[in-house]
Amino acid sequence: MATQQLDNHVRDEGSVRAALRSPRRLKTEVLAGLVVALALVPEAISFSIIAGVDPRVGLFASFTMAVTIAVVGGRPAMISAATGAIALVVAPLSREYGLDYLIAAVLLAGVLQIVLSLLGVAKLMRFIPRSVMVGFVNALAILIFTAQLPHLIDVPTLVYPMVAAGLLIMVLLPKLTTAIPAPLVAIVLLTAATVIFALNVPNVGDEGELPSSLPTWLIPDVPLTMDTLSIIAPYALAMALVGLLESLMTAKLVDDITDTHSNKTREGWGQGVANIVTGFFGGMGGCAMIGQTMINVKVSGARTRISTFLAGVFLLILVVGLGDIVALIPMAALVAVMIMVSVGTLDWHSIAPKTLRRMPRSETVVMLATVAVTVATHNLAYGVIVGVITAMVLFARRVAHLTEVVDVAHPDENTRIYKVRGELFFASSNDLIYQFDYVGDPENVIIDLSDSHIWDASTVATLDAITTKYAARGKQAEIVGLNAASAERHVRLSGRMGAEH
Repeated sequence: MATQQLDNHVRDEGSVRAALRSPRRLKTEVLAGLVVALALVPEAISFSIIAGVDPRVGLFASFTMAVTIAVVGGRPAMISAATGAIALVVAPLSREYGLDYLIAAVLLAGVLQIVLSLLGVAKLMRFIPRSVMVGFVNALAILIFTAQLPHLIDVPTLVYPMVAAGLLIMVLLPKLTTAIPAPLVAIVLLTAATVIFALNVPNVGDEGELPSSLPTWLIPDVPLTMDTLSIIAPYALAMALVGLLESLMTAKLVDDITDTHSNKTREGWGQGVANIVTGFFGGMGGCAMIGQTMINVKVSGARTRISTFLAGVFLLILVVGLGDIVALIPMAALVAVMIMVSVGTLDWHSIAPKTLRRMPRSETVVMLATVAVTVATHNLAYGVIVGVITAMVLFARRVAHLTEVVDVAHPDENTRIYKVRGELFFASSNDLIYQFDYVGDPENVIIDLSDSHIWDASTVATLDAITTKYAARGKQAEIVGLNAASAERHVRLSGRMGAEH
């Protein structure tokens, strides 16, 4: 493990040095950082509004997250900032208790992420089925869209054509050029129209004060009591889990695109460090951003930590130096951006009729369970947990039905041989005891397990119960054909499970 981390560190440093020595590669990294920063501005403001905090809280979070993760993260070129997932998690806390409790929750979430990562939570990612990941993404898309509805109700009529115009720009512009992010063009044009024609529509300035100075050190003003902990702990845990899930999933996606391997454990605790730094500078916390990461890696071609670091630096320059202009951005433009984000986030292929007909019903059930719980609770972590549990139950049920007991031979009138086929664990072995003819079988019964495997103590207890039932009728049951692992488990546990009772 230590050798692998050292190798990853050497590769990271090598790629940064190589980029600094190559004007062409450095230009790619710098431009990528600038494009990402431009794309971050509207989304950071929008996510702040979803979370119920001033736009500067999300903007500072995006700056500190990007700069910090560029140094401590495990996946080069991945962008971390304030996200819709985190905004949705913290919105109730911010609304009910205020900013100080939100900052305290962000700090605790960072600590939890470090602890969970050092305990090896990154390795658990392989137990999250694809159907749960699809449900996670689809639920996030739905929640981002529904979060825009308050900005479309009881507003001036002019807001609706402005939203439509913003959507039209973002749909058509990429067909002509991708040199400038379409969301940025939509925001610039709609802001210019609002200013030139003096349109009376809600703008960002109405939502809260934008920063006019650099972020400063902030200690949350909350009492250090168990009551405070009981308030922030559920939100902090949800933030930690959601942030780790989204970050590790995004890191895996970047690994596939760049055909490189990243250190997921380092990425996990790096997210924790970034959230702690963000909290102490008054940010709302965050995690990896799939959309901005794709802009950086896939569209712009960035591959190093330079682009991530510069994205944060350019973002700060934009919002601090141009804050008065940013305040004039109409909310209609941001609503249009977020609608496009939700449309782009949704996995449309997963809900296509052809896909649903072809997909096993159990996979669809898992995806729908993840979506339903997430949308109902507005908590992505709950949705993922329920989805994983649903997938495990359905998998166990499906595998259990593949187990069978077959009467294969009668060597003589006093002997009968059964062959057990399939994987033996709690779900399949519980019914095993009912598949033998204890009354009608001869004196000697051989149970051949050469085509099966013992996975747990429940199976050993069931086998003990079977041999006990035969013994109670004066018959001998012998278990044969165990592979090495099954034999070791059977010898270690047999007779100690209370099956004879």
